[in-house]
Amino acid sequence: MNHFERLRDIREDHDLTQTDVARLLGTTRQQVSKWETGVQMMGVDKYIILAKHYNISTDYLLGLIDTPKKLY
Repeated sequence: MNHFERLRDIREDHDLTQTDVARLLGTTRQQVSKWETGVQMMGVDKYIILAKHYNISTDYLLGLIDTPKKLY
C-alpha cells in the first residue's frame, strides 16, 4: 500500500471526510485530495498533526511499517 492510500484509508476508518481533515490541517478539501491521490506530497508538519490526531506513528502514516503503533 502506498503512503497516500494509507492516508485515505485511515481517514475513512475514522469516519472523516476530506473536508474534516482539511479543517484539522488548515487547508482545503482539494489539497487533501491531492495528498490522498499522490499528486502532491504533504509536509512533515501535517503528518505530525495527523499522527497526534489519530494517535498513530508517523512511520505507519508514511508506509514505513505495516502495523500501526500508538503514540500514547
